[in-house]
Order: sequence, then structure tokens, then C-alpha cells
Amino acid sequence: MSGSRWRGVDAVVLDTDGVITDSAKIHAAAWKTAFDACLLAHPPDDPAARRPFDVRDDYLRHVDGRSRQDGAAAFLASRGLRLPRGSPDDSPGTDTVGAVAAYKEQLFTRRLSEQGIDAYPGTARLLRMLRARAVPLAAVSASRHARELITRAGVLPCFDVLVDGAEAARLRLPGKPEPALFLEAARRLGVPPDRTAVVEDALAGVEAGRRGGFALVIGVDRTGGPGTGDALLEHGADLVVRDLAELLPAGTDGSGEPDAPPAPPARAAPEPPAPPED
Repeated sequence: MSGSRWRGVDAVVLDTDGVITDSAKIHAAAWKTAFDACLLAHPPDDPAARRPFDVRDDYLRHVDGRSRQDGAAAFLASRGLRLPRGSPDDSPGTDTVGAVAAYKEQLFTRRLSEQGIDAYPGTARLLRMLRARAVPLAAVSASRHARELITRAGVLPCFDVLVDGAEAARLRLPGKPEPALFLEAARRLGVPPDRTAVVEDALAGVEAGRRGGFALVIGVDRTGGPGTGDALLEHGADLVVRDLAELLPAGTDGSGEPDAPPAPPARAAPEPPAPPED
């Protein structure tokens, strides 16, 4: 694709929640209910660790982009709670990591049935443009709900490949920040990682893109919270945008076949210093 930022990129892999669909808010709300119940049932020794789950900071740092089990374990460990691991088949509750994750899943499924799901308008425009250019596209998610989410958002036909939590479990792929999900998506697209871009909103996700040796890692910071963009850059993003519409050329509506986006960043990683002269 043309454009300075996209030079050397032949395919694009996008995370689902928070990048393609606006479902991250439903995940975060479900996690908050589940984690706050667990903190009440098992108060940490440190009073400061008893504070409620923060749907922005805690979600981004501990659960976003991870499988339910891994996300639950990471957040509880951050508060000093060492619950038994349990299993994904545990009944919803608060006594094991698996039970907390199952409670979150129960809440998420219920709320998903009650609320509509949309693709972000800027993402839909970028997908249309890339589709018009015949750029291979993949959607990736640690969630087993990804196909339903993308279908309900009306953008499933844009993608050549979908690798979700069900596929990850079947193939026994480790979760982010390991790059296995992204590598599997690139393999199915038939494009090597060093010719593929990754678009992610999670710290674990941009780190996975960096570890996988992908050509370009784009972080998405929809909250604009203090330090969020910097954290994405520190974990491996090459640039950070607030919305994928920023990756479109000025004046385009995403239709037709304009040049590939020049990707003006909201935030960009600093260039490495030049080597000293002899």
C-alpha cells in the first residue's frame, strides 16, 4: 500500500472489541460488576487494594485483549488476591478465578442480548477503503463472541479471516501478549508478519504485535485518558490514533479506490537516535 506509514504493508489484522465494534464498554461494565463483587467477598489485606474496579484504567491494564481466565487472574493478582485458579467450567461466583470469569461471561451475555452493537464509523470507513483496494483483512479477538459481534455490526463481509477465542482454544494458542493469535491470522491471510499491520487498543495487544515482528503496530486510544497513549507506545505501538478515521486521506468517505491512508498519528513513537559518528 502507498503512504509513508503504510509502506511495506500488504495486509491488516484488527482487534475486535474497541477497534472494530463498540463492545468494549459492555465487557468493561460486566468485569466491573464481577470484580467488585469479588473484592467485597474477599477484601484484600491492603485497604488501598479494595477500591472498585476502574472501567478505564484497570480494564486497559489488566483485562483488555486477554482471555477471560487470564484477564481475571491478572486483575485479581494486581490487588493481591490469590484465589484458586479453578477452571472455565466453574459456576459463576467469586471463589475461584474461573468462577469470577464465568460470572463476567454471564453478565456480558445478558447485556449483549439487551444492547445493540455497532461498528465504529471511522473503522467502517477504513474497512470499506481497504476492501476496495483488495487488501487482505483479518479480525482477531480473545473473545468467543467475536463472530456474533462483527456480524451484528454489519462488517463481517469485510474480512477474509476471523480468529477468535473459540479458534484459540481449539488450536491451544496462548493469549496476548503472546503473538499467536495475530500470527495465525497472518498465516491464514497468506502474508508474512513483516508485511502485515496490526491495529489494537489493548496494551497486551500492541505488545503482541511488537513481539510478533509485525510491520506496523497501530494503537487506538479512544478514551484519551492521561497516559493512555504513552502506555500504548511504551508497550509496542508505532503510532497511536484516537479513531481509525485518522488513517483515511483527508476528504475521503471510504468509498471508491483512493490512495491507501497516510496515517497521520495522534501520537507517534520517537525515532531512535542516530548512531554516533566515528
